[in-house]
Amino acid sequence: MKIYQYDAFSSEPNKGNPAGVVIDADDLTDIQMQEIAATVGFNETAFICHSNTADVQIRYFTPCHEMDLCGHGTVASLIALYEQKSRFDIKTIETKAGVIDARIQAKNSSITVSMKQIPAKFINFEGSVQKLASVLGLNKQEIDINLPIVFGSTGIWTLLVPIKKLKSFKKMSPNTQAFPEVLAQFSHASIHPFCLEVINPKAQMHGRHFSSPFSGTIEDPVTGTASGVMGAYHLNFISCIRSDSVIIEQGQEVGRNGFVTVNVLKSKEHILVEIEGTGVFVKDMVLSI
Repeated sequence: MKIYQYDAFSSEPNKGNPAGVVIDADDLTDIQMQEIAATVGFNETAFICHSNTADVQIRYFTPCHEMDLCGHGTVASLIALYEQKSRFDIKTIETKAGVIDARIQAKNSSITVSMKQIPAKFINFEGSVQKLASVLGLNKQEIDINLPIVFGSTGIWTLLVPIKKLKSFKKMSPNTQAFPEVLAQFSHASIHPFCLEVINPKAQMHGRHFSSPFSGTIEDPVTGTASGVMGAYHLNFISCIRSDSVIIEQGQEVGRNGFVTVNVLKSKEHILVEIEGTGVFVKDMVLSI
């Protein structure tokens, strides 16, 4: 079984977020997919299958369980299909979160994938801010209480935590095992601190992403689904306009710099979200199953 490693949200190998991609996965069982994901060890490995409702189906596995949706796994998968199978016709993807629209564009040496996500949802955090700060290795005073702390989802639930200063991000040391107790409303959620101070002037938001302890990983270097939620948060709580385009930087603290562009639009009933990102081939691996 050949697994391709692509690094999403970067055009430079060993930056951005690594994902494993298995292109022809129709004959694999759920158990085999989980075993492959655990062996490869990336935050997510994507398995591309036939779909009766979309151009392809993609399933996403952490080392411990299956995910409904994964942004960097989708970017990696579509670029892998383009480069390994010469497929650039993918416009719809079946996921466990629903059928989403996507497109791939190749310009010069850069390949960009755009994918829509599920309309954004927000639910207020009702837990202890003191305990939340503590599980991140921060003081309560470092959290910006002028902005709401909310659970957000564009396919996967994460807790968005506004932080006052960029300097707080380097000192974060998450107590991952304590997350479920603090996140009682969504015990399997991840935590996504962010701030409006940035390192690169082209970005408008800076973030880190700490995984749910149930996933078998600690931190996602650059996240697509959480970045989509961040863009929707920016539109809904900060810019308060009808449409917005936000560039999000992530991964600097772990040496895997990456960028995600989030386009958001507020309709009468929903906040619609689309993310854009590049990706690059790193290597392939062969496993016996």
